[in-house]
Amino acid sequence: MEQASSAWARDRCLQWDALESKLPNFLDKLMDCPCTLAQARADSGRFHTDYTCDIERGSVCTYHPGSVHCVRSVQASPSDGSGQQCCYDSVGDLVLTWDSVGGSTPDRAHDWGAPPYRTPPRIPGYSHWLYDVTSFFYCCLWSDLCHLYLNRRPSSGCRNYRPPRAAAVLGSLHFRTFDGLRYTFSGRGEYDLVRSPHRALSVQVRAERVKLENGTLVRATRLASVAMRENSSDVIEVRLQGEHLQVLRNKSILPFSEQSWMDLQGEALQAAPSPQNVTVMFSSGAAVELRLDEGTMTSTVLLPAEFSNKTRGLLGQMNSNPSDDLVTPAGNVASSANATLEEIFTIASEWNISKASSLFTYDSRYLLDSYFLPPSHDSAFVPAFSLPEKPDDPLVADMLSVCLGEGAQLCKHDTLITRSLAGGNATLRALRSHRALMEALEPVASCGWLPAPRNGKKNGTRYLQGSTLSFTCNGGYVLYGSTERTCEEKRAWSGLQTHCVTGELSNMKMVKMSLYCAKER
Repeated sequence: MEQASSAWARDRCLQWDALESKLPNFLDKLMDCPCTLAQARADSGRFHTDYTCDIERGSVCTYHPGSVHCVRSVQASPSDGSGQQCCYDSVGDLVLTWDSVGGSTPDRAHDWGAPPYRTPPRIPGYSHWLYDVTSFFYCCLWSDLCHLYLNRRPSSGCRNYRPPRAAAVLGSLHFRTFDGLRYTFSGRGEYDLVRSPHRALSVQVRAERVKLENGTLVRATRLASVAMRENSSDVIEVRLQGEHLQVLRNKSILPFSEQSWMDLQGEALQAAPSPQNVTVMFSSGAAVELRLDEGTMTSTVLLPAEFSNKTRGLLGQMNSNPSDDLVTPAGNVASSANATLEEIFTIASEWNISKASSLFTYDSRYLLDSYFLPPSHDSAFVPAFSLPEKPDDPLVADMLSVCLGEGAQLCKHDTLITRSLAGGNATLRALRSHRALMEALEPVASCGWLPAPRNGKKNGTRYLQGSTLSFTCNGGYVLYGSTERTCEEKRAWSGLQTHCVTGELSNMKMVKMSLYCAKER
């Protein structure tokens, strides 16, 4: 009976392999995988956790032995509806099918489908099961033909992967632009955080005055709401609602119960739990992350490289030049090195939005706060640009023991503004989280996969800059070429290709081998 089942599975695997040979190639349509696990988890606009192999849930990664975490592309390839999958080992390296059956395997059909949804292989769920899942069962789980499956679903590698750029606004209200400029703008009103003609992306923020526990309003503001849209997508708004974040879709409240993931019109949305954390992912690969901590909302925007030189707003022009990030909508650039806090406030306030372009909801909560009346920037409100540390202030002693290291000044500022050590500490945590995100998204150079020599072995499967692979030959074979090769800064392997040849190699073959190696050099 077992032999009959195996024969049946082999037959189905061979049928699938024959069908694949007649279908168009989809592998060259896929984006490359992130080179490291840190990059994969940070690139939230383009990749999401594969729940069958999730390091957070202690998944055993049954279908990818040797991996500890996998991610899948959020969006399907627009040309053919295919999807990417990327898996990583315990040290955070990308696992490739050329080295392991547990490597990353792309999908001919994205699990969520792609428009036009009724055209194979774009039917959500079913197409993925038909083209990618059952074939894996037939070839790899129920028969010994897994090599056929891996030949049709080889890993993409990461040589062409480019991480997104990240910018953030946190605390009361501190900005980190895409190019790394840091400034504080505590305006009251509604402003363009990011505006881009590319994909018609718009991310807007609403800032309200900070209110103390006793009801007193102070001279500082915090994020109250973030609204966003790309092209003709739904308008998503995420706003403070008590102790959690409330999500609105096209001005209607979007309930979250047990479902933490929603695939909407033009974007996907993830929230967990309550929600305290919300991530909105657009079809371009752009993402907006909202995090709530101690009543303060942090907004992080991630943009793929295609947005370079195409952004405006409070998060600056994404062109790797921080000196032009402090700019007015009219294009007047101020020197960020010499600008005073008052001058920065004046420049940044010009990014107030018009009511015609507003994406925000104006309901009963805001009717008494005058947001529904022009202008969208409250020119009568002047924040406290600096706060003295008074020796008799009971907060100061505790603040000095908490607000340490990078970000200490902002931690102190927000502690004194909110009259809460927890508030200042939340700002410090947000800063550290942003710094960790920036480190995770650092570009990594890859030289690409190197095979083991025929009749030999390769020691190592890391193909990133600075990594060294060593090679040995089996008994009875002699090694020609390089015994070690290092991935150099120019994204090329040092040395010569390694060969393992028999000891009886003729002189003529030796000459040919020498010529071959010289040509490679």
